[in-house]
Amino acid sequence: MEENGALLGFVNFVLIDKNMAYHKVNADQRAQGHSPYLDNDELQATALELEWDMEKELEEPGFDHFRLDGAVQHHLGNSQSPDLDLEPIQPSSSPKGRFQRLQEDPDYVSHYTRQAPKSNRCSFFRILKVLCTALILFIFGVVIGYYARKKCPSPPTSQEPNNPHIYREILKEIKAENIKQIYRDLLQYPRENDVDIAMKILVQWSSQGLEDVRLVNYSVLLDLPGSSSNTVTLKNSGECFYPSGQQCDRETKTLHSQDLLYSYAAYSAKGTLEAELVDIQYGTVEDLIRIQAITNVTKKIALLKLGQSPLLYKLSLLEDAGFGGVLLYVDPCDLPKTTDLADKAFMVSLNSGGDPSTPGYASIGKCCSRHIQLMDILILQFISVACRFLGCINNFNIFFFYSSYLLTDKKVISLNIQSVTTYKTISNVIGYLKGTVFPDRYIIVGSHHNGLNTHGGQEWASSTAIITAFIQALMLKVGRGWRPDRTIVFCSWGGTSFGNIGSYEWAEDLKRVLQRNVVAYISLHNPVKGNSTLHPVASPSLQQLAAESQSFNCVEETRCPGSNVSSVQTQGDSDYFINHLGVPAMQFSYEDIKTSENSSFLFEALFPVHTTKTEELDPSFSLHETIAKLTGQVTLQIASEPVLPFNALDIALEVQNSLKGDISQLLAVASRLRDTAELFQSDEMRPANDPKERAPIRVRMLNDVLQSLEKSFLVHRVPPGLYRNILYRLDERTRQFSVLLEALEHCKLHQSNETIQAALSEVLNSINSAQVYFKAGLDVFETTLAGKK
Repeated sequence: MEENGALLGFVNFVLIDKNMAYHKVNADQRAQGHSPYLDNDELQATALELEWDMEKELEEPGFDHFRLDGAVQHHLGNSQSPDLDLEPIQPSSSPKGRFQRLQEDPDYVSHYTRQAPKSNRCSFFRILKVLCTALILFIFGVVIGYYARKKCPSPPTSQEPNNPHIYREILKEIKAENIKQIYRDLLQYPRENDVDIAMKILVQWSSQGLEDVRLVNYSVLLDLPGSSSNTVTLKNSGECFYPSGQQCDRETKTLHSQDLLYSYAAYSAKGTLEAELVDIQYGTVEDLIRIQAITNVTKKIALLKLGQSPLLYKLSLLEDAGFGGVLLYVDPCDLPKTTDLADKAFMVSLNSGGDPSTPGYASIGKCCSRHIQLMDILILQFISVACRFLGCINNFNIFFFYSSYLLTDKKVISLNIQSVTTYKTISNVIGYLKGTVFPDRYIIVGSHHNGLNTHGGQEWASSTAIITAFIQALMLKVGRGWRPDRTIVFCSWGGTSFGNIGSYEWAEDLKRVLQRNVVAYISLHNPVKGNSTLHPVASPSLQQLAAESQSFNCVEETRCPGSNVSSVQTQGDSDYFINHLGVPAMQFSYEDIKTSENSSFLFEALFPVHTTKTEELDPSFSLHETIAKLTGQVTLQIASEPVLPFNALDIALEVQNSLKGDISQLLAVASRLRDTAELFQSDEMRPANDPKERAPIRVRMLNDVLQSLEKSFLVHRVPPGLYRNILYRLDERTRQFSVLLEALEHCKLHQSNETIQAALSEVLNSINSAQVYFKAGLDVFETTLAGKK
């Protein structure tokens, strides 16, 4: 009994240690734990139950893992035999066999080792449950996400396909009555301080939803009118006159008016000069040759008409000839008949661009600034007083008797010029609408504001109203989830009337970034100068787009504003982007019909225009609406088309047309440029515009070439007033490159061919550079495609 009890206790200990579920034995043993003995009958019953539980355990799946691990097994026939049998334990069908072994061999269990099958099975089922749960949750999450995205509105950064339908939706929100209201609101702002009006524009743009609007200030050197007006005195009679023609000794209400005080040439030399007056008409090379053949012009005062060629260019010729002063006026015969400016004084600026005290770099800090004087000759502008000197007071159509009159009746006058140079803060308003696909590529839309004087009239309010209305229409579409592919930068420039100072300083400040990233500049400078004809001006690469945009807007317009597109020099803040960055530019404006071929460059004179003048020109503001829609159309296309809508072949054709009749060497180079451009247009542009063949890397490379097409045509040295970008002609009458025309004129004046040789070299290098650039673009694409194949 004691042996049986000990054996049973040992078996119970081993089975519990191995996590085997022999619960009946454990229960009985715990119940009688106070006695170490069990009688025989109870032992037999308990043993049978234990054997039955073990039988069931061995019959469960997974028991085939049980093995003898170095244990000794006796033959069933002879329990005392020392022979070893290493075969696996086989389940017994006898209800007593296995338990008898336990009774006969106490060491049997101690030699028996096995793995826990239930533990393996539980682990497997646990892993299976985890995997199934994760799969179900994943499927459930996908279903919820799908329906949630289907029902919820798209986020603001989602992109709709860009097509003409999207553009029409945006442009139809531009309405004449909205522009008119914005225009009137702008004129209510006090314009004594440039920063104040810039802040008003910033608030207005921000209220329209434009996300990133900044105010950028620069301290620049301005030349402002003095405390009293400039004067001219006729020495023979002693009569003194103001620029308006009014005599100095007469006190009238106009004596201290802004028209009187602002009649001056900004950045002119200051002082007093008494000399003979010499009429040189428009100051052309022919006029100078004729006058110099008759008289000595050193230190004399030139009577000069504005127009026909850039003022700075003509003044440089006069300065080289030795003149000491200039009396400048506008021939009424050159003004459009619809204007009433014949007896109005005006302002001109002799600043070619930017802050004169920091030429070539931005006005950030004044450690390196310097006061400079742009001209050594005295400049004064008059209208009626010029005719008074020459005997044509009452009839502006009867003009001068040229030099024969002046030589027989010499007139000596005294010019008194006074102005004040001082540093002032000018402000630019810069707003960004970030693109989704190419955010590092910028389309700049520029207008300007006047906060320092009244010159330029109210056209600043027209341009600002138009750009604000465009922003308003654009942001309505952005609020519904659309965005352009490229970033649009909206700019309102300060200091424009003093030489495009705001745009120059900002561009010089960010020159390295802009050289690489600016795609195009769209100008809104003085958009409604008249109401007769639409005058689009565009770079050669954008002329086709300008023409197509007019046709696009004619669909919904009762009067189609179609007009020829030209590449001529124009006024405004696009100057730096065209001449220093080589950026393609475009501008739409309404003008009056010009009365003569000499009307070119009259835009250099800034007349103070009454507030109601703009509304008289366009009472319904329908012309403003047309300009806004044309500007918006080209901006949207450049900003959103996958391939930039630039035409390389038009550049080559413009070059060929500008060289007709010139040197054969230039014609040969221009012909090669055209051949390369045709190949570029056919092999690159056409496949890139096909969505089936449009590879993203190919489009990106193609666009990089297209946006830099005009940079090859920037020449280093040009006379004052002429564009460095030789693709722009002086006016619509001339076809040749302006640098070549000037070189020919200089050759006549100085009897030397050095200038023309330098000009030919510049033009030849530009054309060769463009041809190599086009060819390099083709080679790059061919290499890329070959690599893909």
